[in-house]
Amino acid sequence: MKDESYTEGQISAVKKLERLKVGALFMRPGTGKTRTSLWLVNHTDTDFCLFLVPYQTKENIKKEIKHWGLKTPFRIEGIETLSNSDRVYLELRELLQKSKKPFIVLDESLKIKNPYAKRTRRALELGKLSEYRLVLNGTPLSKNILDLWLQMEFLSHKILKMDYRQFKDTFCKYTQFRRELAYGYYSNWAEIIDGYMNLDYLYSLIEPYVYDSDLQLNHDKSYQTINYQVVENWNKYSALRATFLNRMKYGDTESFLKLTQAMQHSYCDEPNKIRELFGIVNDKTIVFTKFIRSKEAVEQAFPHTKVLTYGKGSLGLNLQNYNRIVFFDKTFDYAQRDQAEHRIYRMGQKDDVTYYDLTGDVNLEKTMDSNIERKQSLLSMFKEIIQTDDGNYKWGQLV
Repeated sequence: MKDESYTEGQISAVKKLERLKVGALFMRPGTGKTRTSLWLVNHTDTDFCLFLVPYQTKENIKKEIKHWGLKTPFRIEGIETLSNSDRVYLELRELLQKSKKPFIVLDESLKIKNPYAKRTRRALELGKLSEYRLVLNGTPLSKNILDLWLQMEFLSHKILKMDYRQFKDTFCKYTQFRRELAYGYYSNWAEIIDGYMNLDYLYSLIEPYVYDSDLQLNHDKSYQTINYQVVENWNKYSALRATFLNRMKYGDTESFLKLTQAMQHSYCDEPNKIRELFGIVNDKTIVFTKFIRSKEAVEQAFPHTKVLTYGKGSLGLNLQNYNRIVFFDKTFDYAQRDQAEHRIYRMGQKDDVTYYDLTGDVNLEKTMDSNIERKQSLLSMFKEIIQTDDGNYKWGQLV
């Protein structure tokens, strides 16, 4: 029977996944994925549920469980703790081994992106001890298509039946290279992903276990770009840019992230950037920053404005009383950007929402915009694979 207190998306998710022992909820922030997960847990015969969540969201999960209810005993643990505490890891193993049919809910599953990290290895080991497994995330991708392998591997190796290298070879086009060092020595081999293939096949493998939902509200979203000039910090940026180009010329890809961060940081509190806020900020505005220096500069200029960082500010907060977000600093991480946008575009929002992107007149800003657009395009392309009547898959528009 349809429960009128649930949304159509939540009902559809439960109908698809309730008969499975493993599944993925890729539901946009604000669509109620935590409540949906509780409904799914209550539909099983589990006798213990472990929630692995980002540490800063633990209290929110407790409140949701108290509000919506959970039939079985449970424990909430920060996913970061898996790598920080051997004691907690061993306690969780013991709890799962003592339970007859344990259930693990892995919230913000993109937190296990690195297949070689201790946190990831331990999450996978705990998963093997559970009868039921569910991953939750707002988007299946943050960096590239490789993000999917770990999430599916956590659910069950039987879904993909491939290790990490096989997955990469099957679905990624990549170039291997190494740079020449002094005296005839070479660096270790490095890889750059420059394309994807067989995405229709990948979709056919994971589709039975995935529910993917966007949030649809009766309110508009609009985006505005505000351009500014880097003047006071131009020399610092130029010097770092010269260093960056020189290292890239010799194939030093290991310095890419470090140097791009340094370049962006060099002009993060540019006075012209601060001035642009005076025509934007009001009492319903949130400003997202990436660096401590830029956060402090904004807070000094606008002491009564809510200023958040992508890391802590993008998770677990319901801020639908605000209707305007300024992205003061850009981010390469698509999942961070997506999380930030949905802090205000979520159920309970009563107004149209507006997003402002501050964009400096340096090439790095264009590169970061293009990077986010490519990830959006990849995600859109992946979602536009539809199954035809004869069981084959093709590219198309979702209808």
